[in-house]
Amino acid sequence: MSELAGKVAVVTGTAHGIGNAIAAALRSAGADVHGADIRGADIRRDGPAGETDVVDLTDSAAVADFFARIGGVDILVNNAGGVCGQVGRTLEQVTDEDWAAVVNANLTTAFHCTRAAVAGMKERGCGRIINISSAAGLTVSKTGIQAYASAKAGMIGFTRQMAHELGPFGITVNCIAPGFILSNPTTEVQWQSYGEDGQRELIHGIAMRRLGEPEDIANGVQFLASARSGWITGQVIAIDGGSAFQ
Repeated sequence: MSELAGKVAVVTGTAHGIGNAIAAALRSAGADVHGADIRGADIRRDGPAGETDVVDLTDSAAVADFFARIGGVDILVNNAGGVCGQVGRTLEQVTDEDWAAVVNANLTTAFHCTRAAVAGMKERGCGRIINISSAAGLTVSKTGIQAYASAKAGMIGFTRQMAHELGPFGITVNCIAPGFILSNPTTEVQWQSYGEDGQRELIHGIAMRRLGEPEDIANGVQFLASARSGWITGQVIAIDGGSAFQ
């Protein structure tokens, strides 16, 4: 499959899990993929996803430098984010620093990367931007992290606004909201915390009766990055095995 041959893609949050699978899927479709992640020691640098650069995506200057080194970008996948090691607490216990860390990791990174990529896309009259939100952005955070649910909902609003702004330049902007994907140490801890009964209940609430895999999200991204999705923009697609309508 080479439908993305000649295209340059940037995928953020590629150290493991969903981001790594997305990078691998785009690369398998022929794209020249550049990964970026704030993590250092645990970054996977070989295999089908290719190499990942260590970039602090919350630092606008570092982001601008990273994109300048790459040159023109045809496909941008804003996947970086997470809960920054936090757990659910009452709102009164959440500090300013806690709130800012999660919002910056999930939403501000997408703003920085999109701003850095769009000028070249406008010049070429085409581009694909895919933002990775979460079921938490559509409903609530299962872990009770207020900033995470808010940032992921903000990602949806950012998607719609950018689709409206960038559509006249031939740039599509869409969003995927994954269901529960067992894809990294954080989600593994979350999964184990449910216990056997909670795990059974979670799976029973999914129409397909299974947890999602990183490749399920990567398949959706691959389609939205392709020419086949040329008249799809401003959309939020829940890839969750049918959780949304339970």
